[in-house]
Amino acid sequence: MPDYEVILTSDRTMMSNHHGKEFLGFLATGPAINMPEKVWMWLAAPKLRVDEFGRPKEAPYGLRKVEAKLIDEGFKAAIIDPDYIHKYLNSMKVLMVGHHDFFAYGPPSIGWWVITGKEPVNRLSLMRFMRSEVVRKAKERGVRIIVGGPGAWQWLWELDFWRECGVDLVIEGEVERVIGGVVRKALDGEELPDYIYVGPSDTPSIDEIPVIKGGSVNGLVEIMRGCPRGCKFCSVTLRPLRFIPLDKICEEVKVNLRAGVRSVILHSEDVLLYGADGIRPKPDPLIKLHSVVRGLVKDGNIAWSHVSLSALKYAEENYKLVSNIVNNYIRVGKQTFIGVEVGIETGSPRLAKIIMPAKAAPYPVEAWPDVVEDAFRIMHENYIVPAATLILGLPGEEPDDVVKTAELLDRLKPYRSIIVPMFFVPLGALKHKDWFRKHNINKEHIEVMLRTFHHTVYWAEEIMEKFYLKEPYLAPIRLGLKLFIQYAKWRINKLKPEIEALIKA
Repeated sequence: MPDYEVILTSDRTMMSNHHGKEFLGFLATGPAINMPEKVWMWLAAPKLRVDEFGRPKEAPYGLRKVEAKLIDEGFKAAIIDPDYIHKYLNSMKVLMVGHHDFFAYGPPSIGWWVITGKEPVNRLSLMRFMRSEVVRKAKERGVRIIVGGPGAWQWLWELDFWRECGVDLVIEGEVERVIGGVVRKALDGEELPDYIYVGPSDTPSIDEIPVIKGGSVNGLVEIMRGCPRGCKFCSVTLRPLRFIPLDKICEEVKVNLRAGVRSVILHSEDVLLYGADGIRPKPDPLIKLHSVVRGLVKDGNIAWSHVSLSALKYAEENYKLVSNIVNNYIRVGKQTFIGVEVGIETGSPRLAKIIMPAKAAPYPVEAWPDVVEDAFRIMHENYIVPAATLILGLPGEEPDDVVKTAELLDRLKPYRSIIVPMFFVPLGALKHKDWFRKHNINKEHIEVMLRTFHHTVYWAEEIMEKFYLKEPYLAPIRLGLKLFIQYAKWRINKLKPEIEALIKA
């Protein structure tokens, strides 16, 4: 058994490849509805393949980056599946836990929690892990516990649990530049601060960002960091924009291939801005990126993590770039579609101008609803299936802004997509604002939520019929999702009189 002194891990909702289907991971952001939690967890987050030492073949990308940095700096560190941590109690001196959404305070978890009144399974799973016997024994033996990741800020809202678990340090931000020094202090028994925020001035340069050492969940590979759009609700825009060199991207794709991960998710806040001139996509870097990646993965799938709707519209209307990339480098062989996350956020130009004035750029913010519809049409025509978000309760929101969002949803009916409403969470430049809570919901919000529900159910059934979960081994997952959709439709119909009364009130 290797004598790792630093163990990195997470709970099961993160330490999973979601049956090789990234979108299924979103089930873990909701509560178990009309079925036992164990069944829901099996649908959302099955266990990963591990080697004889409990090292997963795939692991969350953020943990892989920290693992790589620590190994490069000479530490005996490894990512270990949570079911195997007990094997390292004799050698472990530091336990590092990463997560995107520790306590389900982030979107979309908080929305499902508010709507259903039930705690999402990601929160329950994480808290069970932190209260587990192996974590308790590690703490009793003097192991220092460090937690971090995009959801690190949530520990500030769970101070009692922080103390209960004996967490030594919560660290937030891009940590590559500082994590080695922090871990060295922990190993040497030095006092650690309770909280570290790595701000923009301490974010790592390209040279300081390491290449991962093992496979990442579903082949996720980072192609750039930061975002130039400056949306006030987003913390990513606070960080400088950096493009990962193509040779580093290729190295990480090859790492995944050696780990048996045959597909790639190109990750950034806006994939179509890779190598861009400001907020205007450029054809050459994007075509070269996709050409090289397709040459490596051969018959595997290629996906994008996120794109902005304005970049997509600009790229297609000026260069036919989207159709070129999709038809020549993505929808080849057995791949029939591509999935991606996009942000609508609001259908109100007035609110967009206040909260996200550069979201529509290079188009005027007043044209935001037209930009959204044009982009959805382009995606529909090119078999790009977006999972889109809306944010209800943004600071400064008025009833007419929500009406404008409902009107935009009507315009999006013809386009294949999943649209999910989320409630405002105070992040980024708006982190001093109050949360959007259940008592803030009004009849306009209910109208929007109903429209998103009917839109998503309609298209989800079509997407599963034509594109998604077609592999024979995923037949039970297809059945489970179909049953859940039928239950959701039945539930909404049963509540229809109450909903109509709320809208009319």
